[in-house]
Amino acid sequence: MNLFDFPPIAALLDVASTALGALGGAVTPGLAIVIVTIAIRAALIPLSLATVRAEGHRRRLAPRLARLRLRFAKQPERLRRETLALYAAEKVSPIAGFLPALAQAPVLTLVYALFTSSSIDGHANPLLAATLFGAPLGRHLVSAVSGVQPGDWVGLTLIIAIMLVAFLSRRAMRRIAAPVEPAHQRIADILSFTPFLTVVFASVVPLAATLYLAVSTTWTLIERDAMRRALWTS
Repeated sequence: MNLFDFPPIAALLDVASTALGALGGAVTPGLAIVIVTIAIRAALIPLSLATVRAEGHRRRLAPRLARLRLRFAKQPERLRRETLALYAAEKVSPIAGFLPALAQAPVLTLVYALFTSSSIDGHANPLLAATLFGAPLGRHLVSAVSGVQPGDWVGLTLIIAIMLVAFLSRRAMRRIAAPVEPAHQRIADILSFTPFLTVVFASVVPLAATLYLAVSTTWTLIERDAMRRALWTS
């Protein structure tokens, strides 16, 4: 059974489809997705603030964490306990940085379902007819491998925009990263490329989800820079 055909989920998709269709009728389908993305990101500002504060705390705790790693290098379980104890004592959440992404996962899944399902709650999906500058919002960029369509430039443009944002995000992450020991620098360098995972993901989801990711990642880049300036210099 298709998960999206499960009655509660199908009903949710039907409501979301109706609401997005109504908003798209008032403006355009593409602009409707942009508006929804901005509304969601605005609602997540408290989580983003927690993330930036946690980044600042981790930078402040970096020297103490380095000493713990040196002291308990041969006692991994003791190192784990001491690290968690330090985070708890300083009231720092080690998972705060993942909260905005985790909160957006259901929304992105919903957008994916809305633009890949041929039917929603037993009736034809009207959103599959929606377009962005002539490109179907349900089309995947990877579909261009089997045949390029005139509107594929839209998806490619969004992918390039996401790549640029990923590059700028990685540069910002490296600039603000807390100093690490030489032994861990290679791992840190590899992890700094994580923003580019969004590029890969955006290439295999429907154009509607790619648009969501383009707006969301751009919002994140601007938002984090503004928050860091406000919180870390105050």
